[in-house]
Amino acid sequence: MKVNFVERKSMIIRPSGRSTDFISPSFGHGCLYNCSYCYMKRHMPEGLTIATNINQILSEIDHHAWFAVVDKPNQTHDKYITYDISCNEDFALHAKYYDVGKIFEFFAGHEIAYASFATKFVNESLLEYDPKNKVRIRFSLMPSAYSKILEPKTSPIMRRIGAINEFAEAGYDVHINFSPVIYTPDFKRDYAELFQIIDKIVLDKYKDKVHCEVIFLTHNEAKHEYNVKNNLPGESMLWNPKIQESKISLNGETNIRYGLTMRHRLIKEFTQMHDEIIPWNKIRYIF
Repeated sequence: MKVNFVERKSMIIRPSGRSTDFISPSFGHGCLYNCSYCYMKRHMPEGLTIATNINQILSEIDHHAWFAVVDKPNQTHDKYITYDISCNEDFALHAKYYDVGKIFEFFAGHEIAYASFATKFVNESLLEYDPKNKVRIRFSLMPSAYSKILEPKTSPIMRRIGAINEFAEAGYDVHINFSPVIYTPDFKRDYAELFQIIDKIVLDKYKDKVHCEVIFLTHNEAKHEYNVKNNLPGESMLWNPKIQESKISLNGETNIRYGLTMRHRLIKEFTQMHDEIIPWNKIRYIF
C-alpha cells in the first residue's frame, strides 16, 4: 500500500465533544489496515498520506489551546484540553513515519494541551517514550471471534488487553475503546466473555484509571458496496437492514445503524453486563 509524504494544507481544528474536546489537523490520513467497517476507507480506500510539516501542526495546537474556551472538568478530562491526534488514521500503526518523540514531548511539556488516539495495534516501540500521563492511548476492543473476521492483521485482542498494563506502567493514560459494538445472535455471551477476560488481565492497581467509550456500529452504503465488490469478510455481520435503519450523514452519505428501539435495548443490555462484570471500567459515553 502506497505511503505519500505531503505538506498538510488544512490546519482546521474541529470540535469533537465526545472522545476529546477537539480533533487536531491530521498528522496522517488513511490507514494501512483494511478493516471491513472502517469509516476512513469510505473516503480513502487505498494508501496513506503522512504530514511533513509536524512543527506547523503542533504550533496550531499550541495556539488553539491557549484561546480555546472549554469548561473543565468535563468527561474528556478533569483538567486538560484534549485533542484527538489520530482521527483519520491509526497513529500507533504508522508511528514509524513520524518523529514521535517530538510529538509526545510537545504534549508532555504543554501546560494545558493533551493528546489522545485510538489504535488496534500494540506498538511496543511507544513504550520507550515517557508521555508523563499527557497522552491517552485507547485500545479498541471487541470479541476476538469478531476481530479475526473484521480486523485482519491487527493485533490480537488478547495482546491489546495485555498491553493496557504495559502502557499504564510506561506513563500513558490508558482507556478502552469498545468500537464498533456489533450485534450478533451471541452478542450477550460474547461481550460478557470479553468483559471477564478484561477483568482478569487488567491489574488491580490500574483498574480505577482505565475508563472506556462505547460506540455501536454505524455502517455505510458505499463501504458496504466496496466490501461486497472486493470480497471483504464479515459483511453479513455489518449489513443487516432488517434490524437497521438508514440515516443521511451531514455530508450527504447514506449510513445504516441499529433501529432506535433496538439500539436503546442494546445499550441497556451492554451497560448492565459491563457494570456487573467490570464496574471499575467507567463508561465515559455510550451511543
